[in-house]
Amino acid sequence: MTDRTALVIGGGIAGTVAAMALKRAGVEPVVYEAYAGGADGVGGQLTLAPNGLAALEAVGAAEAVRGVGQPMSHSVMLDGKGKKIGVMRGLDGLPPGRALWRYDLYRVLQDRALAEGVRIEHGRRLVDVEEGPGGITARFADGSTATGDLLVGADGIRSTVRTLIDREAPGPEHVPLLNLGARADIAVDAEPDTAYFAFGDRAFLGYWVQPDGTTAWFGNVPHREPMTSAQAREVPNEEWLRRLREIYAADRPGRELVESTPAERLFVLGTTQIMPDVPRWHRGRMVLVGDSVHAPSPSSGQGASLAAESAVELARCVRDLPDLGDAFAAYERLRRGRVRKVAARAARTNNSKTLGPAALAMMKLMMPVATRTFMTPERTLGEEHRFRIDWERPVGQGRMASM
Repeated sequence: MTDRTALVIGGGIAGTVAAMALKRAGVEPVVYEAYAGGADGVGGQLTLAPNGLAALEAVGAAEAVRGVGQPMSHSVMLDGKGKKIGVMRGLDGLPPGRALWRYDLYRVLQDRALAEGVRIEHGRRLVDVEEGPGGITARFADGSTATGDLLVGADGIRSTVRTLIDREAPGPEHVPLLNLGARADIAVDAEPDTAYFAFGDRAFLGYWVQPDGTTAWFGNVPHREPMTSAQAREVPNEEWLRRLREIYAADRPGRELVESTPAERLFVLGTTQIMPDVPRWHRGRMVLVGDSVHAPSPSSGQGASLAAESAVELARCVRDLPDLGDAFAAYERLRRGRVRKVAARAARTNNSKTLGPAALAMMKLMMPVATRTFMTPERTLGEEHRFRIDWERPVGQGRMASM
């Protein structure tokens, strides 16, 4: 155990898990969240893959998350008419992943962190830092400051910490897919432990039936021009639903899901954004974690899981390597290759959502053969889902689980 302290900038998935992991590593963290309130009702659906749940085991949060998530044993690919074109079953020997709402995950993780004695301060938006030989001081928009031994940038895809580390750091890139979703007041014909992915003629749709008789669904609609979430909110939800009824008019069950969605339950998050490869993950006493340094497309199904993994791996390196430069370098070495591979797979999935009519028809013809041959669950997801970080093993001893 040490008496080191950490300033964790951002109270989302990566920041909260990093704080819990650092506390277990003997570092006293404080989380500084820019928003004044909690995350109730904020954000859409996400999935935690088996590897993400395994990372949460290291901080004692996996069981609580399972309690609010719905197990997903396998997934089914459909055409826009609801015809099955492929099945991806869960990997042998692994527990199912979980589908859940983002705000439920935030709430459970923050409750778990508070129970572990982690302090979380809201309304503290970082604007600058001052680094000295004895520590690093964060300066917030309200004029307050805080000093610690290290500063963890878990402040999302538009990270301030990333630009403080490297003024030339890249920003997020636009993917020409509008990201939206909701909860419809019907239960479509579906197995309760299965996620369905439908490739319609005009847009992609994913959905699963919830225990309360509603259906959670999300869509990816081709959208050439970038659109922020703020710009999306300028369009009334009633207007969005009108457009979506046109887009999914010929699709089943897309049409029924849109028609059964109350306007107040629809969220439109703007076009998808991803992080390109970030040259510098750390500098001095500052280091990045989660979406601030690796934000794959939601198509990966790995954004939250990778954030949890990186948070745990960072704490493990800080625990075992007293020099921060060595710890941060080891952390980057253990993580960069993995997140690159996931991002590359997600990019291929994005491409399948923006195919033209001829290519889409060919994909639908090939999918049944592909899922029985080269697109088997083990070949497609085995390396990602079977990944485990051995929290107990000291960094630098033997072959790491992350390699």
